[in-house]
Amino acid sequence: MAEVLFSYVVRYDSGFAPNPFYGYCTLATCKPDIRHAAQPGDWVVGTGSADRRLNRGTTLVYAMRVGEACTWRDYWADPRFARKRPLRRGSRKQSCGDNIYHRNDDDTGWIQSDSFHSNDDGTARAEHVKRDTGVDRILISQDFYYFGGQGPEIPVHFRDPTRYDICRKIRRRKRLDDDDWIGEFVAWLRTFGSPGFYGRPLDWILEDA
Repeated sequence: MAEVLFSYVVRYDSGFAPNPFYGYCTLATCKPDIRHAAQPGDWVVGTGSADRRLNRGTTLVYAMRVGEACTWRDYWADPRFARKRPLRRGSRKQSCGDNIYHRNDDDTGWIQSDSFHSNDDGTARAEHVKRDTGVDRILISQDFYYFGGQGPEIPVHFRDPTRYDICRKIRRRKRLDDDDWIGEFVAWLRTFGSPGFYGRPLDWILEDA
């Protein structure tokens, strides 16, 4: 099966969705359509917001090649991702953990940890529980480039609407299965060096400004 690339606008770049910490880039919340559709080997790409206050609409926030996918139950239980459980009074990195759901004792519902998707008082936020768990699938990658708010300008030939414009003007995702285009984009990514974490989330930068 040919690789597929999904692109979308990262409106809120906080380190939560995606979460690029502890050696794994994970997309666990939001974007249920992408979490449902993307398969191992596919690419998920997030570009900056074109909001006038941010003016990041032609930059790359992150790109991850999906390595595996798992359910919320498995994500919570997997020791690799224990550090992604949120600690709201911890460091910035700890507070934006995305490993936020597990089942209650009688297995009748979800418990949402105090997290970026909770109410201000730490209680579960029903609309987020419904959306996040409605697609019981987390995307996991070790082959990723996360630039956050320090992302590079995306070359103009990847923003050609007559072929494929990776910089979406709206928040809905777009799907591409053109092997040549994807190959060119991945080759550009590889020019940055080894996969990994390259820059802080935009929200962190704005908070410190």
